[in-house]
Amino acid sequence: MKKSVFFAAFAVVTFLTACNSTSGDGVLFDGTDAGRWEFTGGHAVENGVMALRGAGAKAVLKDAKYRNFELEMELRTVLQGKGYVAFHSDGSTEKGYRVAINNDRSDPVWWRMTGSLLSVRNLTKSFVRNDEWFRMTVRVEGQSVTVSINDSPVVEYIEPAAPFRMAPHEKALLADGTFVLAGEGDGELQFRHVAVRTLQVDKATVQSQPAEAGDEQTDEIIRLHQEDFPVLDYHVHLKGGLTETEAAQMSRKLGINYAMAPNCGVGFPITNDAEVLEYLDRMRSQPFILGMQAEGREWVTTFSQAVRDEFDYVFTDALTFTDNRGRRTRLWIPDETWIEDEQQYMDLIVDRICTVLTEPADIYVNPCFLPEPMNGQYDAFWTEARMNKFIDALAKSGEALEINARYEIPNKAIIMKAKQAGVKFTFGTNNGLRDLGKLEYCILMKKECGITAGDMYKPEIKI
Repeated sequence: MKKSVFFAAFAVVTFLTACNSTSGDGVLFDGTDAGRWEFTGGHAVENGVMALRGAGAKAVLKDAKYRNFELEMELRTVLQGKGYVAFHSDGSTEKGYRVAINNDRSDPVWWRMTGSLLSVRNLTKSFVRNDEWFRMTVRVEGQSVTVSINDSPVVEYIEPAAPFRMAPHEKALLADGTFVLAGEGDGELQFRHVAVRTLQVDKATVQSQPAEAGDEQTDEIIRLHQEDFPVLDYHVHLKGGLTETEAAQMSRKLGINYAMAPNCGVGFPITNDAEVLEYLDRMRSQPFILGMQAEGREWVTTFSQAVRDEFDYVFTDALTFTDNRGRRTRLWIPDETWIEDEQQYMDLIVDRICTVLTEPADIYVNPCFLPEPMNGQYDAFWTEARMNKFIDALAKSGEALEINARYEIPNKAIIMKAKQAGVKFTFGTNNGLRDLGKLEYCILMKKECGITAGDMYKPEIKI
């Protein structure tokens, strides 16, 4: 990091408001002197590093009060250490916000990774690994909070005029206060540079920000974060002109993490191992979990297992199959669904679904889809016996079940049976255009079926 130009790199802001910080600019820790910090719990300052060791370790910046600022740190996690940095705190960390420090991909709470603005913008992907030095920057300007990792923004949150907060997050609000570095778990957090610069923010900027924030009182996404529920759309495509940059901006604005999935198979954009690896090389640095949508029934032989394993997970559906007369069927295309007897055709669909569930995928998506001529009688065609046959095959496969926002499937009865069978779930959009929505049907089913964070599928993030 270029410490010598740290302060020169900030944009000059020429306005002043009454809510500016009362503490000055400066280096808060430079590798030698930690005298400005008050420590509790396991800690050490040696070899140019401030270390917080284990749960309860904490460093509070003494006699400080900041409102608008940019805080920059160089840090790393060791031995799967985890914790947070708090700002606008009173030292007890009951007040203000916390930014997560957690690069442990094996953590069962996998949706609060490094950079998360805890309780309002939890992140499912960490940009860094354990034992790897990185930069974290936290910038507060009026009602705006930006968190960056290695100079890339991962959180852009504007606190609205009427924030939605529920226990125990009632005090996660902007005000002013000090900084706290805190360790959790058994590992260690190490810091080798901490610096702050106060910012001057004009009144007009502060007054204009709430309009950009939207209404949290009617926003279901903020409720999921407040409930500590993983907010991930597992099934997103770069389609309809949607770019990686636009998707990342949309994710930060809405507070929904995205998993990007290319369509892989015969006749689709990616058709072989080399194209998969080229795609992954391009996407590894993007703020998305990476899934593979395996198309057709040939995917198991079209792509090697070694290459498939480079994805964080693989999902497929039963929309493409060969019918009893050897015809290639794609259920979403009316001209390729030859329905002579609806009940027999329904039995064929269920049979093909159960066959697909023997394939080595992690998630079954677009679940229980019916072709357009039959979809109007969805609940009638999915009889108790057919649901039970499907759920038995799904539970045996070990695959997770997608709740699909685009098609609003499967129905509540199927979801309840899957939950009772111990099946894990994912929420997915499967967008065909640029509009990704806000997982409305998924959230409705979460409420009606009592789905908890523990019911959600945990991606095995590899890259």
